[in-house]
Amino acid sequence: MVIIYSLRNNSVFSMILLLWILVSGVFVWGKPATFEQDFHVTWSESHIKQIDQGRTIQLILDQGSGCGFASKVKYMFGRVSMKIKLVPGDSAGTVTAFYMNSDTDSVRDELDFEFLGNRTGQPYTVQTNIYAHGKGDREQRVNLWFDPAADFHTYSILWNHHHIVFYIDEVPIRVYKNNEAKGIPYPKTQAMGVFSTLWEADNWATRGGLEKIDWSKAPFNAYYKDFDIEGCAIAIPGAGSSCASNPRNWWEGVEYAGLNAIEARRYRWVRMNHIIYDYCQDKSRYPITPPECFAGI
Repeated sequence: MVIIYSLRNNSVFSMILLLWILVSGVFVWGKPATFEQDFHVTWSESHIKQIDQGRTIQLILDQGSGCGFASKVKYMFGRVSMKIKLVPGDSAGTVTAFYMNSDTDSVRDELDFEFLGNRTGQPYTVQTNIYAHGKGDREQRVNLWFDPAADFHTYSILWNHHHIVFYIDEVPIRVYKNNEAKGIPYPKTQAMGVFSTLWEADNWATRGGLEKIDWSKAPFNAYYKDFDIEGCAIAIPGAGSSCASNPRNWWEGVEYAGLNAIEARRYRWVRMNHIIYDYCQDKSRYPITPPECFAGI
């Protein structure tokens, strides 16, 4: 928004600044006002409905199709947030996903929130995963401590040169530190878009696929609002190098290089009380513990 104000106040400076933006292909984007401003439908437009003049959207899953949407541009670092109200009632077999993805096949980077539905009365599970340089399989699962279908809650991903943090209502549930110096892959060379989908995954989502989707409960609906992307938007491929030095990038500030005392206390609370699966503890999959599991916070 600083850019917009500068353009209004000084026409000469505006032209110079606009030229610099076009050449570099990099600019910082603030909070979008509506869905259409910054996103487009990627899958089954008939299953996505706009409400309240595009400020809220409804995703629909039925036997015909699921659906999805994505940001119009990609970002190098920043913070993305959405308020989501998940599928209510018997949601077993459904997955509502909110994630960042480089959209590259062989060597992709990806940061995942996946909300795994459950039978009525059972807690929702959120699975997070991190792909770095094409390698994923870093799943962690947390049982939510509230009903995410009763109201909107804020889900956020902070991604900077220091670490990746997954937040729920400002409570950190997952931290992945940048330990490239120790030979651990970290996503920092590819810009990523912001995506969301609602789809059927009853072959694995609920109790490892034991609980199947009940189509008599369809359609299944999830709702999104308050789309907030504050990141370094990449208009030209390969232009991400200057993102690190832009003084407007608040997310690279020293106060965001690690969790503060309150966040660290909340993080420990989640780890002690709500985590139900951590690949770092899965000796059947990883007889030798992956090196990033010793990084701490």
